[in-house]
Amino acid sequence: TSKNTEPSGKVEVATFAHGCFWGTQEVFDKYFGPTRGVKTTVGYTGGSEQFKNPTYRQVCSGTTGFAEACKVEYDPALVGYEELVEFFYRTHDPTTPNRQGNDRGTQYRSAIFTHSPEQTELAQKVTAEVQEKHFTPKGEKIVTAIADAGQWYDAEAYHQKYLEENPDGYHCSTHRLHW
Repeated sequence: TSKNTEPSGKVEVATFAHGCFWGTQEVFDKYFGPTRGVKTTVGYTGGSEQFKNPTYRQVCSGTTGFAEACKVEYDPALVGYEELVEFFYRTHDPTTPNRQGNDRGTQYRSAIFTHSPEQTELAQKVTAEVQEKHFTPKGEKIVTAIADAGQWYDAEAYHQKYLEENPDGYHCSTHRLHW
């Protein structure tokens, strides 16, 4: 967690998948947003290289291997990577494989796509801490994948900030603060 209040002008990227990307983007925007130096974009990552610039329909078919994900661009002077990872775990159920709420399929898997060896190490560290504190006592196991970030494709324009533009749109029941 960063304690600075002055922007550094530096931008780093974190990429998270935890169910429908509309809700993922909404919770990150709501709790971090521009005042914390955070910008989000929804898209697709983690899939087969044979699919170039997949469409929403292709990703939802479950045949591409891509996950619906949220790219979080952040100023590390204002928010730390570990804080983002811990928040990711707080805002979904990381114990259900390929599912969040009513959304089922590999495109809805829980995953952290890392952009550096340092991010991988920090993601593993935070995952172990969250497992021990919040899930081991309940007899549950985190199934979140931690993988190197692959090719990123922005989702279609109508998906960007979808719930901001359509506040009555579909909200996954798991996209909320759990602790």
